[in-house]
Amino acid sequence: MDGKLRRLTRPVRLRFTLLYAGLFLASGIVLLVLTNLLAGNQLTETVPARSPGTEQTSLAAAQQVIHGLRDQLSDLEAARARQLLVGSLIALAVMVVVSVVLGRIVAGRVLRPLRTITGATRQISAENLHERLAVPGPADEVKELADTIDDLLERLEASFAAQRRFVANASHELRTPLATMRASLDVAVGKPRPPAQTITLADRFRTELDQVDSLLEGLLVLARAQHGVLDDEVPVSLRDLVSAALATRAADIAGKSLTVDDGDLQETARTLGSPTLLARVVDNLIDNAITHNHTGGWIRVATKEESGAVALLVETGGALFAQEHVDGLTQPFRRLAADRTGSEHGSGLGLSIVAAIAEAHGGHVRLRARPAGGLDVVISLPRTAERVPA
Repeated sequence: MDGKLRRLTRPVRLRFTLLYAGLFLASGIVLLVLTNLLAGNQLTETVPARSPGTEQTSLAAAQQVIHGLRDQLSDLEAARARQLLVGSLIALAVMVVVSVVLGRIVAGRVLRPLRTITGATRQISAENLHERLAVPGPADEVKELADTIDDLLERLEASFAAQRRFVANASHELRTPLATMRASLDVAVGKPRPPAQTITLADRFRTELDQVDSLLEGLLVLARAQHGVLDDEVPVSLRDLVSAALATRAADIAGKSLTVDDGDLQETARTLGSPTLLARVVDNLIDNAITHNHTGGWIRVATKEESGAVALLVETGGALFAQEHVDGLTQPFRRLAADRTGSEHGSGLGLSIVAAIAEAHGGHVRLRARPAGGLDVVISLPRTAERVPA
């Protein structure tokens, strides 16, 4: 983060340095030009007050002496002009160094309040939105900028607090009606000799209620991930999460006769984060790999270490997809057409939840449509040593 801040401020400081140095140099050049002009005028105006030829009685001798004096005076003027030019160039070279140094110092002092504001703003995250810049000093442009940022932080804090309340209360408030409807169905079906039509209708309602409950759970997880609420950060092994997900879905994998290649799961692929949310990432990816696959198809799962990061790769066979359609799958409620995926079910939140959780952990998702059919999904996350808990 500090490196990024330095990269952002250096160009501005460089521009200020060049501006101030240019002004200093322009002033120095004007001063030197005026000095040379005035010195040249004084030299050209210098004429001997009297001629030594007055002591000569011969006109020719007097003229010869005058010519000699003029030559000496010209040589003297040329020597002084060269000396003045050399001195001016030396002074100009010194002014170049001095102007650059002074320009950098002045630029640094001008930008110091802005760097302080930028650094303090970057330290404020979703976990400490209550903090303010509170820049002291006179009511100038810098303080006005700081006060504007403080007002923005106050509005963000109120918005985040409202989201936290929603995430905390929505599960109970929205699931209670679902539980009531399920209980009513159980009571209706549990009566002696219920009509067959009632049993059929109850089964359909249960299916719809399960989908609504799944959609609600997905929305809550998505809201939590997008809000960046990571209260249970611990070192997590991606290999363990993948093994658990595959074991849980062994029956579904066998039901579609899928071949699973999980021989490249590295134990060193560990990240720091929420085990619950990261498990949801792996579960969603494995579920998609099973659901959107041909019977008798294949799935390849791998974890590996990269430079400063760990990666989870889920590769599947299946239908051909267009890359422009695949790129939008991380947006909520975006799905490929049912005739392409082979499934009309699902809320369209699976990959958007994956992307939101990855971003909340400081990572990112990359989707690629395989030329032979199917998808490559790569989740990159910071390594455990590269990230500290918030």
